[in-house]
Amino acid sequence: MAYEIIVVGTSWGGLAALRELIRELPAGFGLPLVIVQHRHKRSGQLLPSLLQDCTPLFVCEVDDKAPIETGTVYVAPADYHLLIEDGHFALSTDEPVRYSRPSIDVTLVSAADSYGEHSVGVVLTGANADGARGLKRIHDRGGLALVQLPSTAESPAMPTAALRSVPNARALSIEQIAATLASLPVESARHSERR
Repeated sequence: MAYEIIVVGTSWGGLAALRELIRELPAGFGLPLVIVQHRHKRSGQLLPSLLQDCTPLFVCEVDDKAPIETGTVYVAPADYHLLIEDGHFALSTDEPVRYSRPSIDVTLVSAADSYGEHSVGVVLTGANADGARGLKRIHDRGGLALVQLPSTAESPAMPTAALRSVPNARALSIEQIAATLASLPVESARHSERR
């Protein structure tokens, strides 16, 4: 099975986990990687710059209607839900889900609905259950479900909830998740690559 998009969700403890994850990805990584991190609505654009320091891949905050391009790390903007449609993003100010906007579940569900078996969902450290429902949708649509091994997470509640929802998900360390992502077969791009 070849893949076209990866969504990574995290909350409490997420910055360190994300930095470790993307540091391990190769410069020629061939998939778009979408990050949904719970953060304060006035947190500004600090997160993309903190992640850019760790990787040669291009890191940016998502703009509404932006095309999805390969080899790019996308960060959901604070206080918006991030929806993944076929080939592009959409931002929404709908009500928070489980007190969160952006909601990891919202992004994972939209990725599953748009990309089905070509989607990858990853749930990392966090202190609530956001991501569990969305990861199940990824799994149910035939996509790949990965979860940070709870014993390695700064806050194990989120990965534990994800594993409860998707018992067949692969529970791995951050290093193992990165190696798995780097080894994924890539679907021939339906969408334009970043120039």
